[in-house]
Amino acid sequence: MAFIDHIRRCNAYVPEDFVPWSIDGRIAGYVRRALRPVLAGYAGLYVDDGGLALDPRHADEVARTAALAETVKKLHRAGVVHHVTGEHYAVAVEGRRVASLERGASSVLGIECAGCHVNGFVRRNDGPYLWIARRSPHKAYPNQLDNFVAGGQPEGLSILDNLVKECGEEAGVPPDLARCAIPVGVISYVMATEADMGGDGLNRHIHHCFDLELPEDFRPTPVDGETAEFKLLPAAEVAALVESGWAFKFNCALVVIDFLIRHGLIAPEHPDYVAICQGLRHYLR
Repeated sequence: MAFIDHIRRCNAYVPEDFVPWSIDGRIAGYVRRALRPVLAGYAGLYVDDGGLALDPRHADEVARTAALAETVKKLHRAGVVHHVTGEHYAVAVEGRRVASLERGASSVLGIECAGCHVNGFVRRNDGPYLWIARRSPHKAYPNQLDNFVAGGQPEGLSILDNLVKECGEEAGVPPDLARCAIPVGVISYVMATEADMGGDGLNRHIHHCFDLELPEDFRPTPVDGETAEFKLLPAAEVAALVESGWAFKFNCALVVIDFLIRHGLIAPEHPDYVAICQGLRHYLR
């Protein structure tokens, strides 16, 4: 077991298993090759150049969003999309929002999704300590370890506003303290998903990472029931947990590894150092 194994796990997919679908000739997402004949004809999707394309008569965001919503309804009835959340993610092509899509269908249609992940830490003489969350037994990936705060990026909120909201909902962090979080970059991964991960498709995720230095006397409080408990652990102990097994939710381990790199706890002398740094940022456009 090694740090690099977490990166490999989050970037495990076979490109030949997927075909792109496009809007106005630009790739918007990827679907399982086996799903292509099912999707053909759904709300104006048609086979095009080996992939799929949205009918160009859906010419604006409203029309595209309505067409995709109808597609999601049919996929949900067919059992392909397992959960409809009512929350929407932006569908972007080349960095420009062109429609929105039900969150529960994001992996089935393989759109690029964003989220924010916060490393809550305390600085001590013997090094940084990280507040680690344990997920609720009633949530997906029950009882696994998680970042201090994390959440998907919904439409209608800026990344900072979403961070403040998630900090309050998940850990009881006051807004003024949450706004002290420092943006430290992004990690990304492309990962094939199975049915038990919310849908058979492709996760294309970008996580905006933040470091939030917390006062020594601050104690996070689970608020919304998604977190069972928080523990403050030396970063070196957290590193050992990541390196020794799968205690962390799969993508949250990457956020921890990024923290360890940036704070010098994984040094350039590590045999996988370059591969780790490069592997934390994987894109499929």
